[in-house]
Amino acid sequence: MSSLIATPLPVLPPPAAAAAAPAAFGTRILVGLLGVLLAVLCAGLNEMVTKASLADIRGGMFIGADEGAWLIAVYSAASVSAMAFSPWLAATFSLRRFTLCAIGVFALLGLLQPYAPNLSSLLLLRTLQGLASGALPPMLMSVALRFLPPGIKVYGLAGYALTATFGPNLGTPLAGLWTEYVGWQWAFWQIILPSLLAMACVSWGLPQDPLRLERFKQFDWRGLLLGLPAICTLVIGLTLGDRMGWFDSTLICWLLGGGLVLLVLFLCNEWSEPLPFFKLQMLKVRNLTHALVTLFGVLIVLTAVIIIPSSYLAQIQGYRPAQTGPLMLLVALPQLLALPLVAALCNIRAVDCRWVLATGLGMLSLSCALGTQLTSVWIRDNFYLLQLLHIFGQPMSVIPLLMLATGGMTPQDGPFASAWFNTVKGLASVVAAGLIEALTTVRRHFHSNALVDSLGNSPLADSSAPGLARRIHEQALVLTSADLYLCMALLAAALIVLIPFVPTRIYPPRAVA
Repeated sequence: MSSLIATPLPVLPPPAAAAAAPAAFGTRILVGLLGVLLAVLCAGLNEMVTKASLADIRGGMFIGADEGAWLIAVYSAASVSAMAFSPWLAATFSLRRFTLCAIGVFALLGLLQPYAPNLSSLLLLRTLQGLASGALPPMLMSVALRFLPPGIKVYGLAGYALTATFGPNLGTPLAGLWTEYVGWQWAFWQIILPSLLAMACVSWGLPQDPLRLERFKQFDWRGLLLGLPAICTLVIGLTLGDRMGWFDSTLICWLLGGGLVLLVLFLCNEWSEPLPFFKLQMLKVRNLTHALVTLFGVLIVLTAVIIIPSSYLAQIQGYRPAQTGPLMLLVALPQLLALPLVAALCNIRAVDCRWVLATGLGMLSLSCALGTQLTSVWIRDNFYLLQLLHIFGQPMSVIPLLMLATGGMTPQDGPFASAWFNTVKGLASVVAAGLIEALTTVRRHFHSNALVDSLGNSPLADSSAPGLARRIHEQALVLTSADLYLCMALLAAALIVLIPFVPTRIYPPRAVA
């Protein structure tokens, strides 16, 4: 009896420690993951739909083209900046709490934007919504890496790949639906009901971690003060560069030059920071570095194959988003089947995901090579063959990259990997848009001058020839679109060349037979 009395009682863990225990995978985790996926898709669609509906939004809110360009620029800058810093904040305030707050703010600001009384308030609302929107994609990768068992982790990565393949291709059809049949306000309001559903799924499905406010004792203030303005100025400079004449504009020179200087200082600071936003030492891993470089190139190609046909059909054939929509739906909807099939293929141990990647890049390159045969008589139907190659080409180019980058990664490295991947993803979309605009301007001027010179001694050049200037302009646009396709075909082919030399083979965790 005395020995029993003397025996100390077991010490129970405090509630915070108990809450931090890893949750077993089950229905609740799956529902929470689907909620985060829905929120991330809404974030991507919000940006794509507002871009495609910008002409109608400007007409409805009585703002000019330059002001509309700033709406796109500030949203993109805030979104990419949030992608860089949100993984740190989620680890501090907890994944569930931070995700719910981001979704709630994102939906509320979408509701308010059509009622903005003036341009300044609309710019402020777009900036704040961009921060909330950019905070969401890193949460999806964090949830997939943390909660999914090894045997199905590839399928979680396929869900993340939806944000690069399914979402962007769905933007134009939805823009056509709202602007043609409902009202331009729904370009902002479309996110509200799905966001509420996503909040319900996240609230019920994801476990609540404890607050870790002690991390603020090691907060990287210098990194924030250097990195935030660096990313914002670079994104704004790239977004507005073509409109302002690139380096002919003093503002663009300051934005890009100052942004690059701040970015170098930011990266130098992150190298020695004990708790950084970006762990530069991770770039020593060949597979991760290759995946980031290739992802950057792939996303440029994927952005281009949306912009080129949409721009061609709008400028040459006079298509509205509603008429271009079926072309994008041909790629978007099959992704719901193609992504799981590609994930299942990569989850087979005998399959080397590097060659899946090479096949996907080859399909993208072939599609763009076929696009170089573009002529002024092409209509929507002529693009269908090109789009069919993207149904499997896009997921086969993205899922293997996610596998190569995350294979063998520890849970502690998950937030850093999420910050790297999502920031590169956001920057790639901005660089792609700026690069395509710059190439379009340069090649259009070149072809216009060449066509005018070739007609210099021709009787067709008589000023009385009806519609000659218009025909020259149209032909210059057609030749420019063909040039852009050629550049994208060469870029995809160049990415294939890296595969035999840089990445090492990895095997899927606990792969199926």
